Amino acid sequence: MSRRKLTPDEIDLWHKVVETTERLSPGLHSSPPALPLPKPKPVKTPQGRPEQIEAFEIGARHKPKPTKHDLRPAITERMRALPLQMDRKTFSKMTRGKVKPEGKLDLHGMRVESAHPALVQFILKAQASGKRLVLVITGKGKDRDEPGPIPTPRGVLRHHVPQWLALPPLAQAVLQVTPAHVSHGGDGAYYVYLRRS
Repeated sequence: MSRRKLTPDEIDLWHKVVETTERLSPGLHSSPPALPLPKPKPVKTPQGRPEQIEAFEIGARHKPKPTKHDLRPAITERMRALPLQMDRKTFSKMTRGKVKPEGKLDLHGMRVESAHPALVQFILKAQASGKRLVLVITGKGKDRDEPGPIPTPRGVLRHHVPQWLALPPLAQAVLQVTPAHVSHGGDGAYYVYLRRS
């Protein structure tokens, strides 16, 4: 229910009444009582537990949202981020598929136990014969249908081959490893640039 406003006549009448009246206890109120304060507006509290709510002050920086948990970056992205160990011009030609590999090893369909010795033998033999660029085909791997809480990376050999090439006895023979151009197998193959023997 809304109150109506007093008219000017009613206000004048009220002032006359106030002037003619006497206080019952004159010592109590030496000054007129203060006007009542307006009701505070209700503050919405954020949902969640009190310990999760952090105080924010003006001028403080907003914290970014936490990143989504995911697997490590793809093996091809990690390899592209590695520092360049060879001639930049040759590397550029190689990644564009302009340089033809001098040898090729196809590990498609092999198991880890037989693929590792085959890779070691192929790389050491290629270096001994003076080859500089060889192609190692791993395949992209099959999607796993195994549901579970731990995600499984696709392509076992695709993930193992770069690790094997970085470990002895192949580390001394390999100068650079990079994903192959689409014309040579794309993400399912690697260029392996060998050191001179």
